[in-house]
This record gives sequence, C-alpha cells and structure tokens, in this order.
Amino acid sequence: MIDKQHITNRFLSYVVIDTTSDPENPAFPSTEKQWVLAKMLEKELLKIGMQEVKLDKNCYLMATLPSNISYKVPTIGFISHIDTSPDFSGTNVHPQIIENYQGNDIIINETENIILSPDYFEDLQQYIRQTIITTDGTTLLGADDKAGVTEIVTAMEYLIQHPEIKHGKIRICFTPDEEVGKGAHLFDVEKFGADWAYTMDGSQIGELEYENFNAASAVVTIKGKMVHPGYAKGKMINSLLIATDFINALPTLEVPEKTEGYEGFFHLHGVKGSVEETKLEFIIRDHDFDQFEERKYLLQKIAFDMNEIYQNEIVLVDIKNQYFNMKKMITPVMHIVDIVEEVMIDLGIQPILKPIRGGTDGSQLSFKGLPCPNIFAGGHNFHGRYEYVPVESMIKATEVIIGIAQKVVKKYE
Repeated sequence: MIDKQHITNRFLSYVVIDTTSDPENPAFPSTEKQWVLAKMLEKELLKIGMQEVKLDKNCYLMATLPSNISYKVPTIGFISHIDTSPDFSGTNVHPQIIENYQGNDIIINETENIILSPDYFEDLQQYIRQTIITTDGTTLLGADDKAGVTEIVTAMEYLIQHPEIKHGKIRICFTPDEEVGKGAHLFDVEKFGADWAYTMDGSQIGELEYENFNAASAVVTIKGKMVHPGYAKGKMINSLLIATDFINALPTLEVPEKTEGYEGFFHLHGVKGSVEETKLEFIIRDHDFDQFEERKYLLQKIAFDMNEIYQNEIVLVDIKNQYFNMKKMITPVMHIVDIVEEVMIDLGIQPILKPIRGGTDGSQLSFKGLPCPNIFAGGHNFHGRYEYVPVESMIKATEVIIGIAQKVVKKYE
C-alpha cells in the first residue's frame, strides 16, 4: 500500500536537517534552525494538497485534510514534533541504510569501532529481513520524531491520492521544542479544533501508550559556612558533606537505573557545590499521583529534619511540577485507545500497551482539553548514536493512521 522507497526518501530528507532544540533558550522555538524544517514541511503539505496550512509565529505548523463524507464524525488529529534532542549531536546527520538485515552486528562506524549489536540491543532481532536505517555513529538519527512526521505526511498524501477511502476531517500539527519540554506550551487546542488526537512519537512497532509519569523538578540548596580549615572546629559548615547526607537519606533503590514499569524514582542529575553552597538538581517521577506527592513530601521532610539538627534553615527545597499522568484524562474516553488497538489487530500488529517512563506532548495536551494517546513511530535507542528505525515500522505506523481514519468513520456512520 505505502511505497517503501517513497517513505524512505521522505524520512531521509527530514533527518539531514539539524533541528536540535536548546533547553537554555526560553525563546519559541528555542533554535532558529527548527524553522528550516517547518518551512519545508509547509511547502510540502501545500504540494500534496492539504488545506488550511498555517505556520504560526511560534513554529507550530497546522493543516487540514477535509472530510470526504456527507455526514459528521469526530474530527481527529495527529501530532509529531520536528525538533531533536540536545542530548546528542544532530548536526551533519549521515543516515546509513541496511537492506535485508540478517540479525548480525551492524558496524555503523568502522573508524571508531561503533557497533550496533543485537547482543546488546535485543530489539534488533524483531527486524530480520527488514530495511534498517541507522546513524553513522557520530550523531543521533532523528527518528524521534521525524519518523512520526514522515508517517503523518505520508498518510495524508495517501488519503488525498485515494479518495475512495472514506474519512472525516483530520487535523495535523508539527510542534517545536518537544525535547526540551515546551512542545505543548503554546499549542492552541481551540484553533486545532480536534475532538481528540494522537501523537506519533512512540518507539517500537505496536506501542500504544496512554499513561505517563507525573513529573516534577527539585532544586535542593544547602547553605554552608566557610572558615579557615585550620581553625574550623565548631564553626565550619560544609555544604558538600551535608549534600552527601541528603542524597544518602533517599531510598537507594528508587533511582532510574534500578526501576522499571510503573516504579517511580528520584534522579539526581546535577550537582554544583563548594563549602559555602551546594545545589542538587533532581527530577521526581511516579505514575501513581499519591506516591508522586509522597516523593515530593520526602524531600521536604529530609530538609526539615536537617534544619532541626542544625537549628537553622540551611537546607532549602524548591519543587516545581512539570506534567501529570494523562491516564486521568484518557480513562473517561478510552474508546480513543480502543480504536487504535482494533486497527493494529486488523493490520496484524500486536498492540503493546504500556506506561511511558517519561513525558509526552500528549500529557500536557490531554490536560489542556485534547485527549492524546501516543502511538509507535518505529524508532529505537533515541537520543544517541545507536538510534535506528526499520522502514517497515514506518510503513505500518502510516497504515495505522489511515486505519484510524477509516475506523472512526465506521464507528460513527
């Protein structure tokens, strides 16, 4: 149904454009280079026949595929982000294509001896005899989320070229800055005008997600007192040592590297300190809201107990909520998840319903009034040199989009 070479070429044309976002820049978008892909997509959407193509001042690109039926059905949406992660270089991406993969090690960079091995990345075994696109080992690939962008554009193009496939009104949007947590901040839900939507931003084939972490950031500031070490007895307060005590007071097994599934964690990801002052930067994650609140309380409790010991407010905790578990907003409209599950089964895809151990634009959008589960886009090993995507997975994701459009019409005819 979907031409393999066509979707491959489209994906390759997107990933070679550097769209890395910048967590330190408050501007929208956070990097000017995201405009390059946004403007390219604007032209492409017009060329394939999309309507109401609008690129706004904040780099959100929306478009409409009008309904081709005579009765009203819900308007659905599909969303992907154009930026790539600042965790690894996205400059000078050189994709490599491995045809008819045979389950062997893939040498992605012979000079630096960088190997994509199924012994370590076991998911590769799912894609034997398929076409795999990898990096050259010096950059990320950008399948997160240019695979999703590719699939949405290709699905819209296919529906336009095949008017015999009946569908209601479809809205699409490509967002900036998802990788730095801002992708939904200026998303205009009312202007988008969909009853519900799907982000095409998951990983392996079959993933279907409507749960994610509740998330917060925390900065713990410890105030010390510097005195000459030779005369410090009873006077010096070493904030670095107090910071160590604070860290050790947290549950040692509740860290990212020792948790999975629904298990939450505290993640210490930054330390900056001296005797006078030390700052600890944490992220707090939990799928269960009550446990999430307990985690935030524990940080405050440790600080309170330490301040009691020192009879002074030397430990300060600043906690900021980041996003919440979209399950709360999706559960009342579970039919939008059921539709995708049915489509996947119809296409011979085994649905994998699992919680996201992270965040998604869909979480924030769901709480803004646009219920938005997440569907696989096909890529693996995001944000690094070992990222890859099977072309067949992108084709299947495209077919899922088309299938959802058809299924909605059948459900509401």
